[in-house]
Amino acid sequence: MSITPQTHAISRNPATGEVIDSYAFESAEALEQALARAAQGYAGWRRTPLAQRATALVRLGQALRANADALAERITAEMGKPITQARGEVEKCAGLCDWYAANGPRMLAPEPTSVEHERAWIEYRPLGPILAVMPWNFPIWQVLRGAVPALLAGNTYVLKHAPNVMGCAYLLLQAFRQAQFPAGVFEVINVGNDLVSQAIRDARIAAVTVTGSVRAGSAIGAQAGAALKKCVLELGGSDAFIVLADADLDLAVKAAVAGRFQNSGQVCAAAKRFIVEDGIADAFTERFVAAVRELAMGDPTQARTYVGPMARFDLRDELHDQVQRTLAEGASLLLGGDKAQGPGNFYQPTVLAEVTPRMTSFREELFGPVASIIRARDARHALALANDSDFGLTATVFSADQARARQMADELEVGGVFINGYSASDARVGFGGVKKSGFGRELSHFGVREFCNAQTVWVDRR
Repeated sequence: MSITPQTHAISRNPATGEVIDSYAFESAEALEQALARAAQGYAGWRRTPLAQRATALVRLGQALRANADALAERITAEMGKPITQARGEVEKCAGLCDWYAANGPRMLAPEPTSVEHERAWIEYRPLGPILAVMPWNFPIWQVLRGAVPALLAGNTYVLKHAPNVMGCAYLLLQAFRQAQFPAGVFEVINVGNDLVSQAIRDARIAAVTVTGSVRAGSAIGAQAGAALKKCVLELGGSDAFIVLADADLDLAVKAAVAGRFQNSGQVCAAAKRFIVEDGIADAFTERFVAAVRELAMGDPTQARTYVGPMARFDLRDELHDQVQRTLAEGASLLLGGDKAQGPGNFYQPTVLAEVTPRMTSFREELFGPVASIIRARDARHALALANDSDFGLTATVFSADQARARQMADELEVGGVFINGYSASDARVGFGGVKKSGFGRELSHFGVREFCNAQTVWVDRR
């Protein structure tokens, strides 16, 4: 049998182009068995005491740490994340498990309310098996930041991962087994798009969560809506990084470099549009370009590497096309702007300047190591430029005047605003977007309640 993207999930090293593994897509019968296990697992898991579910998360964190090297190395091998960043991803996931084990139970506690002379309260009940369609850019973190709170609430989880990181998916499944989760609580399916649609329609799937492109989210969200199922969408972003004239330039440049080029720029909430006040634009640009020029690009298995390859060659080609269109539209190229020579999917760290709202790199999401610098006349103009986007995931504001920055936050049309720091996701605060960046929230108490039935219980005392 020939191995093609139509028949197999193919794991290919993006730094070398070599095939690591291939996994034949599973049949409808295999999907049926996975859904049956998830439904059966839910029947027992939802009745497992909350304290025991929390303890299971502690064990999962321990299993992740015990297998940290294997997980990090697989992340690097399959999608090219520099090894130091991959290790950080695994540790962050272990910390997520610990945090929800310690803090999640109080988020699920009944909430009493007063209804005249009668008793009433809200109980947070699980919904059932959740179908999760997940991306490749954070192969462990993206999965667990949705799965961990959902599992704590008593749901079960069926993971359909991106085809190029199925090795990561199966290692994660092993970690759940090592942590002694009951059968069916966490399932992995490797199926084509037709069977994903079948799973969404299946009566045993209670809800769907998707992290991915606008196109994928729109398609899957429409199918979930047609089936009247709860859906959370965490989609793309073209996040604004605003630098006002009174900003600390050293801090702003340092944050700008990390916020754009971490994970080789393949982050939905990465800073992508750098909107800088005229009075500071030249100085910011000069320092920013100098800092980007110093970034170490190369073998992602080496600790010193900061920028690795892009995950797939087609994504690199798409990014290069976006850069070329932006230049043809009148932007100037300050650094990079081309595919790197040699094997692998490397793209040169790139800085575009004189970008305007009509240009490709302003209007579209550039999912790779490319930064666009846009000049703003003043703070009000910077705000208007930031909001002039179909996306609304996060934004950053750098200013010495925190009160003014907070006023800007009030008017930014995004799910999260970071003042004098760059975008991040953290268990303690909610994460999600508005507009075409999606809807619903992950993390914090929002994440643990997102896939709950907020059930009202009302007791008549007569």
